[in-house]
Amino acid sequence: MFDQIITELIMKLKTLALAAALLTLAACDNKAQTSVPTDSTPAASAASAAPVALVEGLNYTTLSTPIPQQQTGKVEVLEFFGYFCPHCAHLEPVLSKHAKTFKDDTYLRTEHVVWGDEMKPLARLAAAVDMAAAESKDAANSSIFDAMVNQKVKLQDPETLKKWLSEQTAFDGKKVLAAYESPESQTRADKMAELTNTYKIDGTPTVIVGGKYKVEFADWETGMKTIDLLADKVREEQKTAK
Repeated sequence: MFDQIITELIMKLKTLALAAALLTLAACDNKAQTSVPTDSTPAASAASAAPVALVEGLNYTTLSTPIPQQQTGKVEVLEFFGYFCPHCAHLEPVLSKHAKTFKDDTYLRTEHVVWGDEMKPLARLAAAVDMAAAESKDAANSSIFDAMVNQKVKLQDPETLKKWLSEQTAFDGKKVLAAYESPESQTRADKMAELTNTYKIDGTPTVIVGGKYKVEFADWETGMKTIDLLADKVREEQKTAK
């Protein structure tokens, strides 16, 4: 009897572990948020050890409505993210590091999603980080993600956000606060809301290459390889179009 109870307990623990592993690769969406993954870098699947090739419907999909790039003639890697999203928190350092290996014609663009009024201060914060902390963006984003995802600080509340920014030393919080309170940050946040709605971005993180190819992640590291292959694809298409 005791052995049977132990066996059943072990099976339940295995089931819970599997469920947790699946959650680490699920995206946050505008309907429900998943729990915070326990590992900042999801374990690579067995398939990720094999050579990566582009397979539409498997590791990428083509958007029905392309998103205009900010820089024509180059290759844009666009990430829609949310500071509230644990999976974005885990992807951010991986993607930021990988962006430093991009070819000269490739650049990373980030836009915060806006699914409701409560997200507008966060979009404005993302704009302020781009405006005032370009040189320390990794440190700023790391601190913001940690505050929201791990410490549960309600940075979507403007007064809480302003107080929090004024206390930051890992990056120049006061400079970011000044940018946050500027009209330009509001203009940029409004543009993020427009992008979110126009192109129906309903999950985060969403990564789009060349304005038209959406990366489907199996794990983050394999996703970086997919980004590179899609960048090559866009580059060749641009050459052919000339």
